[in-house]
Amino acid sequence: MFEGQPLPYYQPLIDTATGRIAGYEALARLRHEDGEVVSAGPLFADPQVDQVALLELDRTVRRMALERFRDTPQGFITLNISPLWLSQVDPHEPLPSLVLLEEIGLDAEQVVFELTDLRGDLQQLQEVVARYREAGIRVAVDDFGAGYSMLDQVIALAPDFLKLDIQLLHQATRGNRGSSEFVKSLALMAEKSGCWIMAEGIETEEHLHFALDCGARYVQGFLFGAAQENFLPAEAVQPVFSQLRDHYVQGKLAERTRLLELRTSLAKLFEQLRHWLEKGAKPNALPAPTEYPWLLRFFLCDAYGTQISPNYEWTGKRWQQDPRYLDHNWSWRPYFYRILAESGEDSRVILSSRYRDATTNQYCMTSGLFIDDSRHLLLVDIDVERWQEG
Repeated sequence: MFEGQPLPYYQPLIDTATGRIAGYEALARLRHEDGEVVSAGPLFADPQVDQVALLELDRTVRRMALERFRDTPQGFITLNISPLWLSQVDPHEPLPSLVLLEEIGLDAEQVVFELTDLRGDLQQLQEVVARYREAGIRVAVDDFGAGYSMLDQVIALAPDFLKLDIQLLHQATRGNRGSSEFVKSLALMAEKSGCWIMAEGIETEEHLHFALDCGARYVQGFLFGAAQENFLPAEAVQPVFSQLRDHYVQGKLAERTRLLELRTSLAKLFEQLRHWLEKGAKPNALPAPTEYPWLLRFFLCDAYGTQISPNYEWTGKRWQQDPRYLDHNWSWRPYFYRILAESGEDSRVILSSRYRDATTNQYCMTSGLFIDDSRHLLLVDIDVERWQEG
């Protein structure tokens, strides 16, 4: 048995489109005799805890959470559920959660089940998820990007929501660019598969900004309030959220201004390089790139992406030619077809998204300009870190 009285606490989920509370996650708590309330979460992660008693605790808290939510209907409620338990359900028997909803009289469309990991029999899990969906319940995968949240399993289940792993999110906002790009890639994959992103653990404004960068539809965390025993008015955090969202938009506008300034500098650089090419492309005639400290290299390709010049790189004292990539074709690069789409517009400077450079392991952007009536493509690689420092 467990020490304390089981009860549900509720943490609000904020709709980033409106700033209103759209729903709640129900979390298991235990109230001790002295009134102290503690999380029951560690019990569910402890393999030494009796699983039968743990299941009973889970069902008790779930019933209480759903009954209270039925009496205070507002949006949707999410509840954690273990796939390991689901895999033990007899496929010929009614699902306990569906029976519970029917007993309580709560609309299944207001319920989201969060799968806390994806262990267990995948086929049986798919069958249970299908039965949930048939009843109107939506499904989320928790801690996406970590542990057992494998992509093939996620694809097989086709969840309605993906909740980003809190540890990955926090790493991404601590300056870990690798984590940042990885999480954004996961979010992009989710978006393309039709899932909505949820982001938990939003404790700082930086966490919120990153979640918005990932396209999160719903956010939750201490920035908007800890889990508590009672529900809040839908507009409770709207003023705070609106202010934080305005800060985010202001930051994006400032970033856009910087990108416009970069494009202006690139246009000037391309003009200098084009003039240098027309004059015979003599390395000793190239000026030092003092106005462009972010310049990594530049090179020339034909219209199909095959490199026809060496890389030109500034060492700090002189220009250095690197011929190793002659005849390499760069059409596999993500930016290439975006640039190719501008063929015929020799005056249009195109800028790629950020990516990790395979040669230097630095984060880069590539800018391109068609020249010579679109017969040649002039490419410039930009050191993102040095550009941001400037």
